[in-house]
Amino acid sequence: MTDKLIKIAYLYEDLMNTYGDSGDVKILRFLLKRQGYTTQVDNISLGDEFDAFDYDFIFFGGGQDFEQTVVAKDLPRHKETLEKYINGGNPMLTICGGYQLMGDYYKTNSGVTIKGLGILPLHTVFKADKRMIGDTKYMTEWGEVIAFENHSGQTYFDDTNKLHPLGRMIEGYGNNPQDKEEGLRYRNFIGSYSHGPLLKNVNVANAIVELILKRHQDRISALAK
Repeated sequence: MTDKLIKIAYLYEDLMNTYGDSGDVKILRFLLKRQGYTTQVDNISLGDEFDAFDYDFIFFGGGQDFEQTVVAKDLPRHKETLEKYINGGNPMLTICGGYQLMGDYYKTNSGVTIKGLGILPLHTVFKADKRMIGDTKYMTEWGEVIAFENHSGQTYFDDTNKLHPLGRMIEGYGNNPQDKEEGLRYRNFIGSYSHGPLLKNVNVANAIVELILKRHQDRISALAK
């Protein structure tokens, strides 16, 4: 064990990386290396065992409907550990499909309902007449974010007292065309529709690095006891 090794779990990297969301993990590795840390990234895929508390950070990228359907059948095995990890205030970033699967369900274009983990009170509905694609700009607690979105799934919060948006839209659609909000912030869980990748926005990347390092110190301290 070393206190300079950061452990990242990448959920279903081989299936949920349609839009190059692995760039977010590469940026985090670069920023952590500059601070003297090495990073171990584990791909947690179909059939793999997984304990969220073995990690300092969890990442879950986006995928198309077919991949989401496949992943959704395997994902419930990890609900208990992910729910405890998220509710414990530990850092996790989810993009597009990964974000949607943390909610109750995603209703596809064909009318099939993909059941999510139900950890967070939100749902997503595919609307073929409204493809939300293009450059986005929104304001977060860490400053302005510039990114790119490409989705037809429209996400809605079912408990606005518990869930809060990651940002307020300046340009683009975000979660849906009505609310003018982008993504989700719940404790240290972040969901977003931002590709590009999101963490090319160094203000957000640096904020997540701080969360990772705090979690890392807590994990190392717990292991030392």
